[in-house]
Amino acid sequence: MQARKLAVVAAVASAIALFFILDLGRYLNLQNLKDQQAAIEAFRDENVLLSVSIYFVIYVLMAALSLPGAALLTLAGGAVFGLLWGTVIVSFASTIGATLAFLMSRFLLRNWVEQRFGQRLQAIDAGVRREGAFYLFTLRLVPAFPFFLVNLLLGLTAMKTRTYYWVSQLGMLAGTIVYVNAGTQLGKLESLSGILSPGLLGSFVLLGIFPLIARKLLEVIRMNKVFANWTKPSRFDRNLVVIGGGSAGLVTSYIAAAVKAKVTLVEKHKLGGDCLNTGCVPSKALIRSAKFLSHVGRSQEFGIKSARAEVDFADVMKRVQSVIKAIEPHDSAERYTGLGVDVVQGAAKIVSPWEVDITREDGSTQRLTTRSIVIATGARPFVPLIPGIDTVGYLTSDNVWELREMPQRLIVLGGGPIGCELTQAFARLGASVTQVEMEARIMGREDPEVSDLVTERFRAEGVAVLTGHRAKEFLIEDGEKILIAEHDGKDVRIAFDAVLVAVGRAANLKGFGLEELGIPTGRTVDTNVFLQTNYPNIYAAGDVAGPYQFTHTAAHQAWYAAVNALFDPLKKFKADYSVIPWATFVEPEVARVGLNEQDAKAQGIAFEVTNFGIDDLDRAIADGEAHGFIKVLTVPGKDRILGVTIVGEHAGDLIAEYVLAMKQGIGLNKILGTIHIYPTLAEANKYVAGNWKKAHAPQQLLAWVERFHAWRRG
Repeated sequence: MQARKLAVVAAVASAIALFFILDLGRYLNLQNLKDQQAAIEAFRDENVLLSVSIYFVIYVLMAALSLPGAALLTLAGGAVFGLLWGTVIVSFASTIGATLAFLMSRFLLRNWVEQRFGQRLQAIDAGVRREGAFYLFTLRLVPAFPFFLVNLLLGLTAMKTRTYYWVSQLGMLAGTIVYVNAGTQLGKLESLSGILSPGLLGSFVLLGIFPLIARKLLEVIRMNKVFANWTKPSRFDRNLVVIGGGSAGLVTSYIAAAVKAKVTLVEKHKLGGDCLNTGCVPSKALIRSAKFLSHVGRSQEFGIKSARAEVDFADVMKRVQSVIKAIEPHDSAERYTGLGVDVVQGAAKIVSPWEVDITREDGSTQRLTTRSIVIATGARPFVPLIPGIDTVGYLTSDNVWELREMPQRLIVLGGGPIGCELTQAFARLGASVTQVEMEARIMGREDPEVSDLVTERFRAEGVAVLTGHRAKEFLIEDGEKILIAEHDGKDVRIAFDAVLVAVGRAANLKGFGLEELGIPTGRTVDTNVFLQTNYPNIYAAGDVAGPYQFTHTAAHQAWYAAVNALFDPLKKFKADYSVIPWATFVEPEVARVGLNEQDAKAQGIAFEVTNFGIDDLDRAIADGEAHGFIKVLTVPGKDRILGVTIVGEHAGDLIAEYVLAMKQGIGLNKILGTIHIYPTLAEANKYVAGNWKKAHAPQQLLAWVERFHAWRRG
């Protein structure tokens, strides 16, 4: 492949060099064309097919090599072959030449660009697949735009060759006709500026923006079509109705109220959603109690001969509930009412694109008309259809908080973040925990060394981590609960007292009127880049919309949903997922932003890796937490950060510096130049930047500097 590329480069370079060495451009001027017109026409009359062939080949080569003179050749086409045949010949020759330039750009440069800018190129490719034909057509309509740049740049994208060909031919046709027609009047032309008059250029600009106008008209037509069977109210009770009072719903409502819109928030269960009531808050409260117990067990590491703690599981769970109660006011109806949100406790159902029925707790109903709607109904634990699971009963992250008695033998199904966090917490609180994961390792989204560190810690704390085990069936035999799991083609029997299912979450899609309105759903509500459903005034945000199911991404999406719902068509914004961090709160804690090694390899993105072992950090040593590492992926040879993985104490806090750096385009050099307080864990961020700097030290310059210092010593 490399040899073929070099051959193509050599051929192209030679052809371009010959063009300039032989000064072939001297023939491509208006006066020469006018002087030779009679001779050319005479040759044409005697050799029609040959003259067409020669002209066609010359035009294709000129366009393919991006050589100057296409405008003169097009004039010649009109002068020699007339309007009809000149247009046909030039149209096909210019399109074939442009497509060859497109293909050469792809062949020579696409792989290199993909390696250097893989993640950015993916976003560009997605846009090209979605709307590339439209934008290419618009560019082709304006011949004032350098066509050779269009050929070269789009060759670097994922646009299909046949799409590029037919769109180019269609888009260039209008300009081709204008130039060919001008060529038929060659004798009257004094200069090329006579063709490109302000009036003609203005016409081309209008022609270029016509597709944009047409697109807006198509959007209006599509909108009218989707709304065709519905009667739009003449006035609205609300600017916005938000369904769901979790993170996405609360933030959406707050933003709407902050910009003085009239907004109603409807929640049928508890405000705060899963995060407050069954997710982030209770799990972190439980993890804190469990971590304290682990420190008691490590008392001798801190110079304390003995320490003991008596665990009352019921008291631990009562503390969890007290933490929820302490945070609850932050998400309360009183607070949001004070902020200007109309908070309603009840079940909401969308009955038309502008109407929402609300059934309150007392059975009364209310119908609100609204300009826009945001669906923020969240998600729930997914429970797989394993035979016997209903018979034995099961826990999920929703109802595990109701426990007041510790299960002695606990099976945790799932090796993702929720499963891992609860596995370690229950093991530290005294349960005998078996974690069952069907994949080859737990925490499969992270790099293998991350999974290995966490697995090693789990096993050291007494957890039986069974990877590669697929749950097949639950049984009750002689009053004992049994899980049958398949491992390497054999059945493994695991006795247990309780099973906690933590294999993922499913979006809440039923009962809100989505089916009746024909709003498309899959695993989540289908939305576009603006978070709009197929109804332009109905949006979705948070877990119900995906693609991430984190509280912080739900709040992030909420800004886009709120602003777009309230200000479209005046202004709307594409949701930005370019820098999304997350953390798994096990010990060692794991946090990540951007790419890790396995993602970068899967996507074919070139990268360098820089590591720093936290076991060498002063503060970590002093705290007795000298374990873990920071791994930074950067663009080869540059300090631009592609992704960061941190494993260790307070990893979720340490990652924030890299989230900011990636969002604002700050590289490792500037992190290295930032003062970090000593002694803190945050110094690790500076040290990993220092390791990158050492690896990229300018050795030749340093050698000269060494000589300079030697000279100064005399």
